Amino acid sequence: MRDRFASSELLTWYDAHARDLPWRVPPDARRAGIVPDPYRVWLSEIMLQQTTVAAVKPYFLAFTERWPQVTELAAADEADVMAAWAGLGYYSRARNLVSCARAVAADGGRFPETEEGLRDLPGIGPYTAAAIAAIAHDQPATVVDGNVERVMARLHRIETPLPAAKSEIKAAAAAMTPADRPGDYAQAVMDLGATICTPKSPICSLCPWAPRCAGHLAGVAATLPRKAPKVPKPIRHGIAYVVHRSDGAWLLETRPPRGLLGGMLGWPTTQWCSEPESAPPVAAEWHDPGAEVRHTFTHFHLRLVVRVALVDDHFVPDRGQFVSAAEFRRGDLPTVMRKVYDLAAPAANELSSSSRRG
Repeated sequence: MRDRFASSELLTWYDAHARDLPWRVPPDARRAGIVPDPYRVWLSEIMLQQTTVAAVKPYFLAFTERWPQVTELAAADEADVMAAWAGLGYYSRARNLVSCARAVAADGGRFPETEEGLRDLPGIGPYTAAAIAAIAHDQPATVVDGNVERVMARLHRIETPLPAAKSEIKAAAAAMTPADRPGDYAQAVMDLGATICTPKSPICSLCPWAPRCAGHLAGVAATLPRKAPKVPKPIRHGIAYVVHRSDGAWLLETRPPRGLLGGMLGWPTTQWCSEPESAPPVAAEWHDPGAEVRHTFTHFHLRLVVRVALVDDHFVPDRGQFVSAAEFRRGDLPTVMRKVYDLAAPAANELSSSSRRG
């Protein structure tokens, strides 16, 4: 049975304390009949996966200024979208973003209104489908992200460790999802988790659900949800090769469409493995800047040693292509490749200066 009293309490709190987010229609505007744009809801939800609100805001604003409608994003060059996404991480999302936009555009530019229809689109899984159905279409879908997991685990005192507790938490969340204002309710639970029921030091004194929260009443709210011990991430190694041409151009290549950083611009590298084999992209005199780049992906830590070479203006590479100094933009690179550039650029510039002096 749905707990309409609990959902009503939270909606009252949300009406007064809803976060001001660029992709959100505020509760008072929604009650006045302003309908959320499914495109903006979808775009924000894809960007917010594994990423913070603070990190997403500037990207969301830049995307919606450049591509205000899903049909405009669908018509964009994939390389431009990947470049605009650079730095936001989890790059398969950007590839799926373009595929999904094109699928929606091919169907008249309208997003499906049901979870089932939304899940048929590229890059939209169960959570994202539920979020779009609830927030954009006011469907009574059960939306469970990390914030909602935490709130439900504490509210119902679910002590089973994650991830084993996911089904129990989903059932608890489903039982509380109201038929009235489900879109606002979904955002309210997420706001509660983000601002009050935070991972550390929850502010129970400000929580509208504190009087009914089993975890709070038992004094264990801050310890929930429990989590199974983490398995240490493995370490992979690789070599990044930075080629600087004497006219200032840089040698870049587009990574394969599948796999990590798929479709992104980057420096030529070896495979990322336990013992990478040297595989320079050109025959040249390679220099060691004397440090390594460290970066962490979801499932492993990466350690990249960097090698730098200077070639003349007429050099023709076997792989990749040179990007002129005027066209090169550090911001178009994914974060790990930016780190490589920051380490390699001083050494490359010093090689260029020495060559001119010589």
